[in-house]
Amino acid sequence: MKTLLIIGHIFPEPTTTAAGTRMMQLISLFEKEKYKIVFSSTASITNKSETFKSTSVEVKSIVLNNVSFDNFIKELNPSVVLFDRFITEEQFGWKVAENCPDAMRLLDTEDLHFLRKARQETLKKKLPLSDLNLFSDAAKREIASMYRCDLSLIISEFEMKLLKNTFHIDTSLLCYLPFLVHEIAEAEFNKFPLFENRNHFISIGNFLHAPNLDSILFLKKEIWPEIKKELPKAELHIYGAYAPQQILELHSKKEGFLIKGWIANVSEVIKNARVCLAPLRFGAGLKGKFIDAMKNGTPAVTTAIGSEGISGNFSFSGAIANDVEGIVNASIALYNNKENWLAAQQNAMIILSQRFNYNLYSEKFIDQLIQLQNTLDAHRKQNFTGQILQHQSVHATKYMGKWIEQKNKTTNK
Repeated sequence: MKTLLIIGHIFPEPTTTAAGTRMMQLISLFEKEKYKIVFSSTASITNKSETFKSTSVEVKSIVLNNVSFDNFIKELNPSVVLFDRFITEEQFGWKVAENCPDAMRLLDTEDLHFLRKARQETLKKKLPLSDLNLFSDAAKREIASMYRCDLSLIISEFEMKLLKNTFHIDTSLLCYLPFLVHEIAEAEFNKFPLFENRNHFISIGNFLHAPNLDSILFLKKEIWPEIKKELPKAELHIYGAYAPQQILELHSKKEGFLIKGWIANVSEVIKNARVCLAPLRFGAGLKGKFIDAMKNGTPAVTTAIGSEGISGNFSFSGAIANDVEGIVNASIALYNNKENWLAAQQNAMIILSQRFNYNLYSEKFIDQLIQLQNTLDAHRKQNFTGQILQHQSVHATKYMGKWIEQKNKTTNK
């Protein structure tokens, strides 16, 4: 039996983050291909972590800079190793290459961290997006990790183009794999609450993710007061795990700005909201909140960054605006105009079926995976840059790691 080892940044939390949902989708794909799956992480398991009870996945806690990992991976001898974000590849990639050189190495980027950080820095310094510094040390680290792996899974079409056209990464090293959505029949869409039966705005997002926290502060300070003037009966219901005190203190029943906290099944609340509001000022990847909104027939208002990679050449399922006035006007118009709202809902059906089709993209991924397995040696020879970086990484990280291992042994005596 083929074995997949996943080295997770954290144990997945599909009810709190889109990243958790993404990881569970990947696990499901490998389960369908009859892989034995072991999920490992240095992180602690939380009360919101996936239990894997409904799967055959084995769970393993691992330790950084410890020979126990070498022993574990040698015994497991996986066919495929999946790194959850580049940081885990930096930490464990050299050990995987040294102990299991024949294992295929995959990297799931989740989003391009260096792109998100560059946009955050630009916002912080109040610079135009044209001054975006993409060629940062963070970019060098993340792209080096891609080269050291056999294949990197890219969730956003925008990021695929960026990697190919700006950084000139060979397409053989990249696989476009967006969120995967099973087809939703029109009859199912027709069961959703009607425009007249929906009320209020909704905003969703894990508060450990900086773009989500920033968008709520932006809403509170600049956007929601203007919307409330025009829609005095409307409320904004804000859902998300790990809300800090800074966010909890924004709760105001008088202003209709309601911090609701975490909810296990977001569909329960999003399908009753009239508009999903998420004015994201920085970020990267695909925003899972808009996939959830479309799956529940709820149009959205966001920014160009928020909508990035969602609709492609199709019309967005809602409205896109980038300044306060534009966001306010678009939100009010979508909330009040039934015709526009219904058109946005129809756009959602098209986008989900054409851009996030489960069967289409899962089959493409598996086909690329099988082809890579059959030509792995030739593939690696062609990726000579990856060989160079692997050589440098193994030597630099290896000896630092061994020094830390020895230091820990001495300390623990």
